[in-house]
Parts: sequence; C-alpha cells; structure tokens
Amino acid sequence: MTRAADRLGGASSFGAVRPRSERGRAKAVAEGSIPDYELQRLPLGKVRPSLVNPRRYFGTDEEQEALGHSLARKQTTACVAVTKDAYLALWPEHEADIDNAEWIILNGERRYRSALRVKIEHLDFVIRDDLATTCADFIDYLMLENDERQDFNVIERAQGLADLLRACDGNAAEVARRRGKDRSWVGNQIALLTLPSELQDMLVAGTLAERYARRLARALKDTPSLRVEDLLAMAEGLKTEEKDRRRQAKDLLEAAKTPALPPDSTPSPRTPAQSEDRSIKAPEQHPSAAAPVPGTGSQADKEFPAPSGMLSADNIPEQRIVEAPAEENPGGELLPRSGAGPVLSADNTAVVQTAVKTTPAPLAADLVRALGPTPEEQAATLREGLNDEDFAALIEALYARV
Repeated sequence: MTRAADRLGGASSFGAVRPRSERGRAKAVAEGSIPDYELQRLPLGKVRPSLVNPRRYFGTDEEQEALGHSLARKQTTACVAVTKDAYLALWPEHEADIDNAEWIILNGERRYRSALRVKIEHLDFVIRDDLATTCADFIDYLMLENDERQDFNVIERAQGLADLLRACDGNAAEVARRRGKDRSWVGNQIALLTLPSELQDMLVAGTLAERYARRLARALKDTPSLRVEDLLAMAEGLKTEEKDRRRQAKDLLEAAKTPALPPDSTPSPRTPAQSEDRSIKAPEQHPSAAAPVPGTGSQADKEFPAPSGMLSADNIPEQRIVEAPAEENPGGELLPRSGAGPVLSADNTAVVQTAVKTTPAPLAADLVRALGPTPEEQAATLREGLNDEDFAALIEALYARV
C-alpha cells in the first residue's frame, strides 16, 4: 500500500505522482516536512475503544446513524489510534477487556460507533504511539480532543480530570498546568462527582446550574449526612436568594435613574452634622478680659501667641476667643483676650476668632447619612458620579459582601 505521506509529496509530471523512495521519505521525516506516521485503513473488527475515555455520550441513535451514512460516502477526517502493545504498556490490566484487538482508539470513538451501526467494515486511521508515552499524556490528549466537542458534558469532564489526577499521582498542580487552569478549578470540578447520581443527571440535563452544584458539593463535604431532598431544597433556596438579589439591584438602579425632585424644584442643601456652627461669640464683658502681659507664662498666651507690630485700618485691636486654663477659668468658658499688637481687618472691623476643638473623623454611618436621608436619595447621590455600568457593578459588589 502506498503511503499517504508519499502520495502527498514527490515529483510529478503531467499529473502523475511518483512515490518517494525510502531514502527520500526518511530524509523528509528527518527534516520535518512530512510526519513520521502514515494513514492506514484498518478493519474495525481489530479496533477497540479506549477504556479510559471519559466520554460516555456519543449522540442519539438517529445522530449516529446519520453520521454513519456520511462516513459511508466519504471520510474526511482520519481517526487516531495506538497499537495494542503501546496501550498495554500503560494499562496492562486491560488486556482481557480488549480481547483480540490490535489497535486502541485514541480519537474517533463516535465515528467508530457510527460506522458499526451502518455496517461499515473499515475506517482511515493514523497510528500515534508517540501520544501514549505515559498515562498522563494519553489522558491529557483525550481531554484535549473532548474539550472541543459541544456534547462533552460537565460530569464527563469531571471524570476525565479525576482520571488525569490519578495518572499524575494526585498532583493537582500538574493537572492544572496541563489543563491551563488553577488548582481550585480542578478541585471544584472533581468535587461534582461526589454529588448523588440524581443531581449529576440534573447537571448533565441542564436543570441544575453548575454554580449551584459546586456549592452543593461543598455543603455535602461539610455535612456528609445530607440527603438528596436536603440538597434539592438547598438548591431552590440558592435560586430564590439569587433572584431576590437581582431584583433588589434592579430596583436600586431604577431608583438612581429617577430624579429625587421634580425638574422645577430646587433641592434644599443637606448639611452634615459635622458642619454645625460651633462658633461662640465673645461676651460683652468679663472680669478676665484684660490682656495679660506677654511672657508672663500664661497657658493661654502659649497656645495663642499674639502678633506684634500689626495695625488695622482703624487701629482697633483684635479680640480672640481662647480657652483659658482651668485654674484661671474654673467654669471652662471661652474667654476673649486682646493681642499685644493691633491687627488690621479688611473691612476695618474688629476680627473675632473662635477656638474650636477639633472633632473626630466622621463615622461611616454619618457619611452614609450625608448622602441623603433615605436609601433612594443616597443611591441618587452616588448615581450622579457613576455611569450605569459602574453603578451596577458597585451594587453587585455590595450584595456580594452580604
């Protein structure tokens, strides 16, 4: 039989193809211009599926029959197989199961099953023993092929990852590297296999979302005594909780889009509690109003040193309200004191300064109240500085923290 690689490369004259010589083919393989494997037409009676293929569903009977008739007309893609010896070197315990087979399918089991359904006796294969060097390599290639299939369901994928984990001696990091995922993803997928068969069937059928199934698997790990009924009730609770969060987020978003006041109304300013006027006017007269001589050691003078040599337009000395020490002012009142030097004000009036104690930083609740008295007005205030996408993301993030 002429090699397919030879038929694809070689000199031609007026459409006639001259096969490569053995020496020419060996040189082409060494240079990488043709592969070192060849296309073969194998009898399906000598072919067996792999026992480690995680795929279990290969389409309905009608779909398989339709594919079989298509293969009978023309096979456009070759299947991939390994020799019996290469396969048994990895799984010697499978020898009794593969019976008298000479080749084991690595890729193309669906085509193999469909061909048998319509009595096709031969299919095109390429033999790739180089893909069966280790158990992990063989299963990894199986997973790669199956990942491209739309009907490769989540439980089959989880089973394939579990097989790959065993082939990697339990090294989850190696499985994650081969699959291009992180270790937590690998663990969450394999954990789905711990769910009862009823829930696995729902997951495959699409009646149970995978995000709920992962949470149920974690709950089952924490409480192994949970029954199927308990897990189903928990799944319903998760659905209701998610619907409520989405509805609340939608309501807040709509409230933020709606103006809090009519267009012709003028909103009244909202003043935070910290903005109250704590200024204290100077009393008209006080026994201690006379200015002490600077440098006498008065605590008030140390805290509020008076400027010197500065005059105002009307030469009216400045009065400052200071907090006198306890021994000078037992009542704790703020007392006026005159500076040693006159100070000018812009409008020729005496300037009265008020000593106000620094208040602590506002609490988070005060900041929230500063946005508005109601949740709707608070949302509207936030909405003024955020676009729709950012505001929705903020609400989702807040609910996620609850």
